[in-house]
Amino acid sequence: MKAVAYTKSLPIDDPDSLRDMDLPPPAAPTGRDLLVEVRAVSVNPVDAKVRKRADPAGTPKVLGWDAAGVVRAAGPEATLFRPGDEVFYAGDITRPGTNAELHLVDERIVGPKPASLSFAEAAAVPLTAITAWEALFDRLRIARDATPRDEAVLVVGGAGGVGSIAVQLARKLTGLRVIATAARPESVEWARSLGAHDVVDHSRGDLAAQVRALGVPVPHIFVTTHTEQHWAALCEIVAPQGGLCLIDDPANPPDIRPLKGKAASVHWELMFARPMHRTADMQAQHALLAEVSRLLDAGALRSTLAGHFGPITAANLRRAHALLESGTARGKVVLEGFG
Repeated sequence: MKAVAYTKSLPIDDPDSLRDMDLPPPAAPTGRDLLVEVRAVSVNPVDAKVRKRADPAGTPKVLGWDAAGVVRAAGPEATLFRPGDEVFYAGDITRPGTNAELHLVDERIVGPKPASLSFAEAAAVPLTAITAWEALFDRLRIARDATPRDEAVLVVGGAGGVGSIAVQLARKLTGLRVIATAARPESVEWARSLGAHDVVDHSRGDLAAQVRALGVPVPHIFVTTHTEQHWAALCEIVAPQGGLCLIDDPANPPDIRPLKGKAASVHWELMFARPMHRTADMQAQHALLAEVSRLLDAGALRSTLAGHFGPITAANLRRAHALLESGTARGKVVLEGFG
């Protein structure tokens, strides 16, 4: 089968950092696995992080943790999907990735592809939707109640891949005032178009003062990027008994002592935790993707696809990795079909 893989951790400008390969197809699905024909994928920061940190020592390693495709076979214990079903999902970081024509995935972390979306549009959604959903509703425990409240949620990095879906979920499913951070004019406009009530500039000035000027308490903060850079301001911003949820990888552990006086909490979100540890509630990811699919078909949410880089090839994936590593990506980059 056609696939894109790497055999050595290299800078993305090296043509061998990602290579087109012909690899053996996966074995027939067992247990609750599905064999999926991948139609489209999107690229996430985790792809670049794994490529740079996990050297496969000569054995081809396939990246990719977002896909939309068609079920071609189902394991004997599968009950949620059958061959021919269109699906979307983010996969399991402990297993081979989705940058291949065929892919095995546990059905408990798979959702029905939104019927109204193309495969490319659907592929932009799963990983970021799972991350944002779990951060807002499982970690920060924000109530899914659209009744207006005199409180806010702050999304740091509101124009990025995860921030783009978090802003939408917070606006559509809660009564909170949604504050996003963004810097470039196009990022500010993007965040507003997704539903942010307010956008503040995280690149200059006093972030805490900008938020304070809005005159609304902020008990919930979702930090998608640059935790270390903003930590002092975020500790100042969070309301007493509030919480912060982090997803990035600070080089140094944040000092949580300033939060003690507010009895505020800190949470980590990693959407791979459930499949990695095969938790008892692993199927919660199937349920939330099914709900996200319904919301997309109803027009309550929209795909965050912001760039289509063409077919799934090594050259196009290198271009997508380079964009993510530049820190200037807005929304999600998608690739579709194997050339």
